[in-house]
Amino acid sequence: MKILVTGASGQLGSTLKAMASTKQTEGLNFMFKSSSELDITDFEAVREEMLSSNYAYCINCAAYTNVDKAESEKNLAYQINVSGARTLALNCNESKTVLIHISTDFVFDGFLNTPYVEEDIARPIGFYGDTKYKGERAIINNLDEYFIIRTSWLYSEFGHNFMKTMLRLGNEKKELSVVYDQIGTPTYAHDLAEVLLHIIKAHSIDYGVYHYSNEGVASWYDFAKAIFDINKISIQLSPIRSEEYPTPAERPKFSVMDKDKIKKTFNLDIPYWKDSLEVALKAHAKIDI
Repeated sequence: MKILVTGASGQLGSTLKAMASTKQTEGLNFMFKSSSELDITDFEAVREEMLSSNYAYCINCAAYTNVDKAESEKNLAYQINVSGARTLALNCNESKTVLIHISTDFVFDGFLNTPYVEEDIARPIGFYGDTKYKGERAIINNLDEYFIIRTSWLYSEFGHNFMKTMLRLGNEKKELSVVYDQIGTPTYAHDLAEVLLHIIKAHSIDYGVYHYSNEGVASWYDFAKAIFDINKISIQLSPIRSEEYPTPAERPKFSVMDKDKIKKTFNLDIPYWKDSLEVALKAHAKIDI
């Protein structure tokens, strides 16, 4: 079974690449394309790739993910997150390829105080979230066979992410302030990748929008403290409000997602976020040696 992975040099793409030679991926033939190797906004390039290789699935890991820069680089963010998603959807439709697209909890405004379900109305409060939601709609409007997986606070031993930033700052600083009034769920990219493989190997036709993150909830402060505690990094960590750390983009204050749909549909047991963080930190330590 041939599978195209776009945006293959990012966190999730790199995670899938690391898993590609393991027993978990037996029978699956991956083609990994970085954004420089396949620009998802280039309709003809995507069409040529899709029609020439008879892919059963396309996992779209390509995305503009810099939440703050999206406020000033609106055209670029729109081109990748909206036009790119539409390009993939149209070409998947023509080549009869199932699209697995990664979206975000930032499609929600964060005004609820209970976990968001898939049917809740998306009201993004930043341009990044707005482009991701419009990308979802571009897929839904142009393709029948798709899985849109909304995830949150993704981190791994690869790429740029909060875990690696905290590890760096923990070695550089004696004290640090992190916001405590934004609540969500950290998600280890390896756990998400395993779910994508599970969906593919199940040959599922339960298409639609799903929520996936690790179990539990945390603030960014809690996430940072867990990183420092597990790695035994001594640092004075202070909780602050978002107003004390202004950013170009507003973030949802509460973006915890309900995962009942994906758990019941695919019979999943989802790891608790702190347990997965321990695994990720061990994996990062091996790479860092």
